[in-house]
Amino acid sequence: MDAPTLKPRVTHEVANQPPPFGGGSAWAGDAVLRAAVAREGGGWVEPRAQALGELVQSGRMLELAEQANRHTPELRTHDRHGHRIDAVDYHPAYHELMSAAFGAGLHSLAWTAARDGAFVARAALNYLWNQGENGIACPVTMTFAAVHVLRKEPALALEWEPRLVAEAYDPRPLPVVEKRAATVGMAMTEKQGGSDLRANTTRAEHAGGGDYLLTGHKWFCSAPMSDGFLTLARTEGGLSCLLVPRRLPDGTRNPFLIQRLKDKVGNRSNASAEIEYDGTWARRVGAEGRGIATIIEMAHLTRFDIVVANAGMMRAALAQALHHCEHRTAFGRRLVEQPLMQNVLADLALEWEAATLLAFRLARAFDRQADERERLLARIVTPVAKYWACKRINAFAVEAMECLGGSGYVEESPLARLYREAPVNGIWEGSGNVISLDVLRSIEKEPGCVDAFFAELADAAAVEPRLARLADALKAELADVGTLEVRARRVVEEMAVAMQAALMARHAAPAAADAFIATRLEGDWGACFGTLPARVDCGYLLDRARPRG
Repeated sequence: MDAPTLKPRVTHEVANQPPPFGGGSAWAGDAVLRAAVAREGGGWVEPRAQALGELVQSGRMLELAEQANRHTPELRTHDRHGHRIDAVDYHPAYHELMSAAFGAGLHSLAWTAARDGAFVARAALNYLWNQGENGIACPVTMTFAAVHVLRKEPALALEWEPRLVAEAYDPRPLPVVEKRAATVGMAMTEKQGGSDLRANTTRAEHAGGGDYLLTGHKWFCSAPMSDGFLTLARTEGGLSCLLVPRRLPDGTRNPFLIQRLKDKVGNRSNASAEIEYDGTWARRVGAEGRGIATIIEMAHLTRFDIVVANAGMMRAALAQALHHCEHRTAFGRRLVEQPLMQNVLADLALEWEAATLLAFRLARAFDRQADERERLLARIVTPVAKYWACKRINAFAVEAMECLGGSGYVEESPLARLYREAPVNGIWEGSGNVISLDVLRSIEKEPGCVDAFFAELADAAAVEPRLARLADALKAELADVGTLEVRARRVVEEMAVAMQAALMARHAAPAAADAFIATRLEGDWGACFGTLPARVDCGYLLDRARPRG
């Protein structure tokens, strides 16, 4: 009997899937970003931002980010002969990303550009980078902030600053004076204290001059292959800030014992370690006993970076969701044409725009620290914005992922990685309670902060009665100091939304400003994204947010 003749069959056809996302420039395609940067004084960064924006949306960036997060850092404590080496090995993608970020001046432009708007310009780069890969942002922002701290010790600054601001990446394990470029990490918290740094027990024995020998254990050390680490330890004068070089001047290893790497939820391309000091050489930064005050100055800058990074992450999530919905069809129409999906996307667009305006207004305040009002505004708005941006990015990432359905929940999707990244900024550099208490501390120690804050609202409140009502309510909330601590989160939330509303009223399209104020201030909104009132023109809001080019 002859065998049956089988016809070729096609069982797998790919249809109704969006094309690959990418191409163009995340800078050129973001009108809100470009307008904010120009308005706040950093428009001259455009050539550099255009190049970085092209990299961020390239297939190469997507590939590098995926590889660096899938092939995570590995710890080698000893070599094959039993010698202690405490080395962390990274995938080549990590080193390529570090070269790209540091080569673009992502860490240094605020210090090296001798012109107005340098902080705004650098913030634009930070915003763009965080649309591509977030783990690299950790060593970038610590190195950026360390420059300011090390200037407290002129001798240290002379030695370290030229390497810290160099637009290059040099991972070689050499003494800092022999390197083209250097990076700085941090080792602050201990397992018994966490955010309560005053509970730290690491000891620093004076070894002459500004030198000390450290003994102790640190629960979290981020970027443990950095060239130096800012740390806290107890000296005779109290808790002090010190710089621990990874290599001694003669080239030998400084005792810096990496006990294990943390297996984190996200931020996986960046290593975080548990370390021990055992007779480890360090140099003091700032006065003895002033360690926390010194570190807080650094934290002020890293918290600012987090505000900007979260706005960039929102933009990335929104762009992915818009791209998917533009090309995916369900129930006979493209998703982006369906009213309920339009509501969700438009609501996300409002949240992103308000976050972006706040981030770059804050950047301008950092640029103008010689102006007392701007200094006070940065002091209070930095923790306010940090608290709120970190709370909103989590819900934002989840909603954007849901727009893609199951495709967004697999690790091949950039949204899956962004979703895992979202919580870290709310924990790093102060969790929600710590940040809220810092707002109250700024009010207590520098009452002028409150005046600067309300002065910032005044122009918009004069023409927007809904904002004026919130401002009056906030003044009453702040005046009731008896229960202010227990209400701190609520007050900080209201301050953040008031700032965003003022900026939307001044700089956004009237329809966008009205929708934001009606929902966020007046309560014409539900408990989740996608609950804008029916009168809002969602199509118009989406057209404003859609990536161009």
